Amino acid sequence: MDDMPTWERRFRAPKMTLPHRSREVPDRAVYETNASGVWQVHRWDVGTGERLQVSDHPVGVLEGYATPDGSVVIFWQEDTGDETGRWLARPWEGGGAEPLVEGVPTGWNEGIAQAPGVVALGISDRDGFAIATSIDGEPAKELMRSTEWMAIAGIYEGQSDLAGLSTDGSLLAIEYAEQDDLLHPALKVVDPRTGSLVGQRVDDGLALNASAWSPVAGDQRLAVLHEREDRKRPALWNPVADEWTDLAIELPGDVRVLDWWPDASAVLLHHEFEGRHELHSYELENGTARKIDTPPGVIADARLRPDGTVWFLHSDGTRRQRVLATDGNEPISVDGMEAPPGRPHRSWHFTNRAGQQVHGFTIEPEGPGPWPVIMFTHGGPTWLYDDRYMPEAQAYADLGFLVAMVNYRGSTGYGRAWRDALNEHLGFADVDDVTDGLVDLIDRGLADPDRAVIAGWSWGGYITLMEAGREPDRWIAAVAAVPIGDYLRAYIEEAPALQAMDRALMGGMPEEVPDRYERANPLTYAEDVRCPVLFVIGENDSRCPVGQALAYVDRMKDLGKEHQTYVFSTGHGSHETDEEIRQQRVIIDFLKAHVPGLNDI
Repeated sequence: MDDMPTWERRFRAPKMTLPHRSREVPDRAVYETNASGVWQVHRWDVGTGERLQVSDHPVGVLEGYATPDGSVVIFWQEDTGDETGRWLARPWEGGGAEPLVEGVPTGWNEGIAQAPGVVALGISDRDGFAIATSIDGEPAKELMRSTEWMAIAGIYEGQSDLAGLSTDGSLLAIEYAEQDDLLHPALKVVDPRTGSLVGQRVDDGLALNASAWSPVAGDQRLAVLHEREDRKRPALWNPVADEWTDLAIELPGDVRVLDWWPDASAVLLHHEFEGRHELHSYELENGTARKIDTPPGVIADARLRPDGTVWFLHSDGTRRQRVLATDGNEPISVDGMEAPPGRPHRSWHFTNRAGQQVHGFTIEPEGPGPWPVIMFTHGGPTWLYDDRYMPEAQAYADLGFLVAMVNYRGSTGYGRAWRDALNEHLGFADVDDVTDGLVDLIDRGLADPDRAVIAGWSWGGYITLMEAGREPDRWIAAVAAVPIGDYLRAYIEEAPALQAMDRALMGGMPEEVPDRYERANPLTYAEDVRCPVLFVIGENDSRCPVGQALAYVDRMKDLGKEHQTYVFSTGHGSHETDEEIRQQRVIIDFLKAHVPGLNDI
């Protein structure tokens, strides 16, 4: 290990998620870790400390839960990495894994929820989206099906286990695309046994998301998020009584409910502002909020224990994720080597060409500037860069790059108007903000304009190809990882939820708004690319499929453009540490071959 490069040690240092407990047996908890070299689901007996790996699949397994009674661990398993799969179940005490419920076809995961006697599943396939329920272990039956997007509530907040079924299993919350608008979902609550509608909320042109049902059986209040004030704000909704209560919060940024106190007297609030997070408790009787003492940085997840202690998953730019508790303890730590520290994320603001303030982060290398710069663009696009531990970004700083991460128009965390500013302006509003960030760093004397690299994964890979074609004179090299290369072909080949996202972003299907797709298509600008491009592509990617990515590569070949292609065997990224490191080595070698003056790492 002493001879291993620092950047590789950061990748190899194991990671873990926050353990999620069984509702009825809180000492039985389930978490995910890559301590074995591949992400797998593990179960943990909190009382005895015993841990056991539950899943064992070469592609990796990223999502698992305990059943409400703690007797079984369930997990979502894919076959190839294309994200299609099924839910499996394995007894807590060990044994073979079997399908969780019968009657559910293989498809894309659109969320799961459990309550005593009820399992609710969201599944999508090429025919559309379905919600199915299994009652008392019987084969699942479809409650509803649609060609428009719908899912178990809470899926995009990572809380479908809390937001889907009410604690007593009598109510099921579903998020769905009203008028095919996935970016602004609506909410409905149904009877999971019959599918009959109990309550419905639609905010035209605004998003509604569910967070968590009250943990008290019979309490029919659901914590939800709305954006009527531009920023996300929490409320409580009783769909049976049709009662709505806004929670008055005087904080900048977005605020959402993560969990409830066990007696439902208070909720746990997550406050996000400019890529850093806080936790607050909110007393429902008197409407008062109290800040909970947590370290600065990012809180990726948090849950309540029965005694009112909060467990939370924390990291910042310098330190990898760890599970902490509000009682001052570290309840569980991941096995394996320590992660070398990273350099801090520095908050950064600049003005774009539209006169708007843009926020992001920079990571500065050693020595004096101006430095070579890598504009490292995030995926999504409805996502953001925040102050979390990022081995890849730190590797670029090790090479000597100033790493610049722009939260361009379309990013979340900066209000509804900022997120929606990208709609129908794909490849322009986002690309312009990244370009303006580069110009700002050059004007400040921090970035060397002759050694500027554009790079990113997924939507970041899309921005990379758009930048290389639209701003060809700015870049010495480009790294497009799992990118959208041919937008028209991508729409045909991608997963149903991604098609729904594209319809929302573009305002229709390719045949309805062909000019928008053509304008936003990287292939439209491929002839103008001048810098060498590295492509990293997944063979079984259903988000940015291999065919459309290789179509752009083929166009580069036809045009005689300098490029390099690395193809790996799974999907939209790898869950295997060795493969992640192979990819990073390819990227490092490519950059060292095309950018002069980098460090030897």
